[in-house]
Amino acid sequence: MLMGVRLILAVCALTLSALSWASPGHFDFGQPAPAAKAGRSIDVVMGDMTFDPGALGVKAGETVRFVLINKGQLLHEFNLGNAATHVEHQKQMLKMQQSGQLMPTTMKPGLDHAAMGHGEAKMRHDDPNSVLVEPGKTAELTWTFSKATRLEFACNIPGHYQAGMRGELTVSQ
Repeated sequence: MLMGVRLILAVCALTLSALSWASPGHFDFGQPAPAAKAGRSIDVVMGDMTFDPGALGVKAGETVRFVLINKGQLLHEFNLGNAATHVEHQKQMLKMQQSGQLMPTTMKPGLDHAAMGHGEAKMRHDDPNSVLVEPGKTAELTWTFSKATRLEFACNIPGHYQAGMRGELTVSQ
């Protein structure tokens, strides 16, 4: 009997550990960092459906402060991830747009989806690997890259990625 209880507790502990590892705040390519930890800054200019530069290179272990300057006429996003990450995030962004929370030039704060019958308490754009930048504004995202890999930086506002608003990010040793 005691052995069975220990086995059940061990399985529960492993399950909780796996769930915390797969939480939305965990990324296998790195983690957010304070701007003061950055070894360098990279300016990224957002136009309407463009990033300049269109490709970036960083080193594993490096902490980079991205300064995002939206010179376009539309709301844009800077999101770090791989192609699969972007596909999933695009689904969330589409839901936000369909609910009226995501507008062409801004995002409405605090829209209550439960009150709209969507069954979700609130949908927020607060992923640590992503930032929204309104037209004419500047924002920052600081990230420490943990390993060599190939990523994309992209705008996942519906239609923007498909129109070509993405770039390559190579993390080398």
